[in-house]
Amino acid sequence: MSTLINFFFPLVFLISSVFGVDQRPLFRDLCVAINDLKDAVLVNGKLCKDPRLVTTNDFFFSGFDEPGNTSNTFGSGRTLATIDQIPGLNGLGISLVRIDFAPKGVLPMSYLREGSQILLVLDGTLYVGFVTSDPANHLISKVLHKGDVYVLPQGFPNIIYNVDHTCNAVAIVAINNQSPDVLSSKAIFGSDPMIPIEFLTKSYKFEEKVIEAALKKWKMDES
Repeated sequence: MSTLINFFFPLVFLISSVFGVDQRPLFRDLCVAINDLKDAVLVNGKLCKDPRLVTTNDFFFSGFDEPGNTSNTFGSGRTLATIDQIPGLNGLGISLVRIDFAPKGVLPMSYLREGSQILLVLDGTLYVGFVTSDPANHLISKVLHKGDVYVLPQGFPNIIYNVDHTCNAVAIVAINNQSPDVLSSKAIFGSDPMIPIEFLTKSYKFEEKVIEAALKKWKMDES
């Protein structure tokens, strides 16, 4: 746990330097998220928890010391600290994610439409990078080790995986968005209803049987 703390404080300063200039809170006062309207008030025109009812638990989350579940096809698991776990994040535009990787585990390729990320490797060795937009489609990547930090700009497809075949890896990711909207390969192969196979075949230039196998695999993983 001391290792986590030692790495976390430098991360806070990095977040401030990267995001502090351009990112400002969405509200001037506290606006703790709330589901029960009877305890709500208007703050800067937004529905929020009555400040008189706000407690310390609205700004607290426990669980980042526990590994995420990596017993899945991808070999990775995420522990979120977003507005859903910490109501006090509402309007602040920040969140954290812990990502655990089994040996050779991957985080499915994804990107954030609204929010850049700064990743800190707590343990293990990770290959981290992103691909720029068309027409360059340039892969910018690096193999990271414990204590290394990497920035993933908003809107670019991310690549994160554990290159070690025997050891686990752990990373903490800070995001300048209180409720990150993640789009991943699941949107393509796991959509509901399913995207027409003919479209996927022509778009990705694979034989139909390859696309069908991929779709079948996604359905099996979801069941």
